[in-house]
Amino acid sequence: MKKAPDSGVNDTKMDAAARVLRLRLQHFEVKNTSGFATAFATAKKDNAGAVLLVESPRAVANRVLIAELGIKHRLPIMSQFSRVVEAGGLMSYGPDLGDLFRRAATYVDKILKGAKPADLPVEQPTKFELVINLKTAKALGLTIPPSLLARADEVIQ
Repeated sequence: MKKAPDSGVNDTKMDAAARVLRLRLQHFEVKNTSGFATAFATAKKDNAGAVLLVESPRAVANRVLIAELGIKHRLPIMSQFSRVVEAGGLMSYGPDLGDLFRRAATYVDKILKGAKPADLPVEQPTKFELVINLKTAKALGLTIPPSLLARADEVIQ
């Protein structure tokens, strides 16, 4: 695991938003499963207040481990997909994967019926979901405002 440099190499939209909000982001590159434990320990040592998980195949495959590390280090985890929240992360907000998969099936159907893939339009997600895990919030000693719970598409008890 290596800590990514703060030299602008990782200057993303998240970094720009963090600057506006006067937040400090730490980027961690995790190259293997054991790197998750090191990243969480370093984040906690550096006084991180939360983890924003950028999902990858490695992160999805290790979502239970990641959720356990979040609880162990008392770092709430937010991600873009609900799978991490179902595993024990705090909350997610992002595209509804079920909706994306259904829409992908319509593309497969069109291609099987002779449409050229290059002629099909690129679509952006249109359905997003907010999922909150109250069990995790309780374990972390957090209170989720009722107004946020009312907006959630799913609340895991």
